[in-house]
Amino acid sequence: MAEATANGLGQDALHAAHEAPATRIAYTEVHQEHPIKLYLVVWAWLFILSTCSYLVDYFGLHGYLRWSLILIFMILKAGLIVAVFMHMAWERLALAYAIILPPILVLVFVTMMVFEADYTLFTRLAFFGAGP
Repeated sequence: MAEATANGLGQDALHAAHEAPATRIAYTEVHQEHPIKLYLVVWAWLFILSTCSYLVDYFGLHGYLRWSLILIFMILKAGLIVAVFMHMAWERLALAYAIILPPILVLVFVTMMVFEADYTLFTRLAFFGAGP
């Protein structure tokens, strides 16, 4: 019995494809389809996260809590869209790192700049005073 491989062809079919003459097309095009249920579940989650984002404004939350919740919901929605609709969940790990790692590094560097700005402000206030 032939073993199934990642693309659905058996080992015998793969060996025959490699040994086929150059005049014939040796492989079949593999087409991947995802179930409609996956897209409906993702759509439902996007709807729920958008509703939660709007409820933050509806309940009148203010300050850091408001912006933290809005940013969390935004990042979760963007992650779902990138993972499912842009098919990143099924890509190679190197490609996923190439797309996901730079925004994470930007957030790390922005956080470092925020702490550095506070340190610079406190240093100026300590040495030069509050100003006129």
